[in-house]
Amino acid sequence: MDLRFILRRLYCFLLCGVIVYLISGTLLVTAIDVYAPEEVFFENGTTGTLKCSFKSKEVVSSGVSVTWSFQPEGSAEQPLSFFYYSGVTSYPGSLAQFQKRVNWAGDLNKKDASIQVVQMQFSDNGTYLCDVKNPPDITGSAAQIKVRVVMKESLPQTSPAIIAVGVIAAVICLIVIAVVTYLIIRRQEPSHDYDGCHSNETISSQTLPLGKKAESSMESSRCSSPSAPVQTCVLLQGPVIYAQLDHSGNKSSNSFHKMEPVVYADIRKN
Repeated sequence: MDLRFILRRLYCFLLCGVIVYLISGTLLVTAIDVYAPEEVFFENGTTGTLKCSFKSKEVVSSGVSVTWSFQPEGSAEQPLSFFYYSGVTSYPGSLAQFQKRVNWAGDLNKKDASIQVVQMQFSDNGTYLCDVKNPPDITGSAAQIKVRVVMKESLPQTSPAIIAVGVIAAVICLIVIAVVTYLIIRRQEPSHDYDGCHSNETISSQTLPLGKKAESSMESSRCSSPSAPVQTCVLLQGPVIYAQLDHSGNKSSNSFHKMEPVVYADIRKN
């Protein structure tokens, strides 16, 4: 056989083997993502919760493990493990600083790897690392938390009172906006002018002697006097409407020529 043909076949086999190895390695070993807040503040002497969560494509198994490490503030040394958790058992590290002060506060079924540190001290300032392994998800970087232990007066102003004030202010702003919007809409509504008196009620009339003026017990009244010879007076709050007809053709209200008897119409509603 030709030597070139043999080398070409061997090259193809090697290339295929490398591709299969890379694909199988990618499928068998996947990355795991670990999340934690960048910086937290705790009051001196209180219990601090260090939150840590993870995301894995694999189902959480009994082989999952959590390792917490600590690097003092300003130190250039490698972080030292002070807490290890696997299955349902926790193992304290060798750091005397955290002896009997660390408690498990997570739930691996909910992908929570948080811990609690009792009696936070100023010496606890530093960087904390949370590392989670869930085989076959074993590759990934540990999440880092910068911890600041301060006095109560130095804590960030995120108290519930400030949050409540913000919520109340937002509600007041919404109410003011609603009232202003309502007033603007009311102003833009067209106004209806009064066109006189209209009544669909049955009118019963009676006549009185000429020149006799009608009197009403109600003081509030409105009169409509059109340009036509007919003069009409309407009592808004009174029960009776009085009408006087002038056939003289004179528009002046001071003329009394050819006066007809006054007609009084009672249109009170039952």
